[in-house]
Amino acid sequence: MAKTDKNKNVLGEKLIPCSMDPITGFYRNGQCQVGPEDHGCHAICCELTSDFLAYSKACGNDLSTPMPQYGFPGLNPGDKWCVCAARWVEAHAAGHACPVVLKATSEAALQYVSRSILEEFAIVE
Repeated sequence: MAKTDKNKNVLGEKLIPCSMDPITGFYRNGQCQVGPEDHGCHAICCELTSDFLAYSKACGNDLSTPMPQYGFPGLNPGDKWCVCAARWVEAHAAGHACPVVLKATSEAALQYVSRSILEEFAIVE
């Protein structure tokens, strides 16, 4: 795997926050930074859709149900969230990918999916 800079986005620029409310990121700092502890590579900043949430739940990763014991509020369509790159790619292949915020998506995502595919799903901000 190519070495990536945890502070760069897929455009080669400074990584911007994905969401502070709800607070996202593997490190819960609002950014889709990845590191050696993040085996799921939570690199892709998405604007969640009901379709993606239903797909993820059907695949065994329920992002909608609150789990207060873990400080997890449960997510809703429209929330922005750092999702695992492999799950986004899987959802894309199945026709359930959600929109992506390129400036908040870590360049680590490029180890799983091409920039051109991410650009097809880019939210224009």
